[in-house]
Amino acid sequence: MAEAHRRGWSEGYKSGSESSASYSRSRIERLEQRVKELEEQLDDAKRVYEIGGHQVVDVGGYAYRWRGSTPLEVGDRVLLPENYVSRMKNGPGPTLGVVSKLDTTYRGPLSDIVSRAPAADG
Repeated sequence: MAEAHRRGWSEGYKSGSESSASYSRSRIERLEQRVKELEEQLDDAKRVYEIGGHQVVDVGGYAYRWRGSTPLEVGDRVLLPENYVSRMKNGPGPTLGVVSKLDTTYRGPLSDIVSRAPAADG
């Protein structure tokens, strides 16, 4: 009788633990999904497409301003201004980049894209 009691208690405890763990995992997944949705809403609310009448684009994870008359598109090749990192990596002068997004959430100062880059040799 004692053995049956221990086995029953053990199985009940195991079942309850598994149920609790499953509920906790499900709750965590729902909360993580909700956080992701709220982050996306906040991101969309802060997203800008132009500043001061000039297009803002993302190139290599950094935001730049385009003052050209024809808007840039994703995939356009552009020449970026030299900075201390690009000078060390690529030497002096503008650096080639590719437009990856047509917007940004960045709110700080922006560098201007130097120009469109010549088309790649095909």
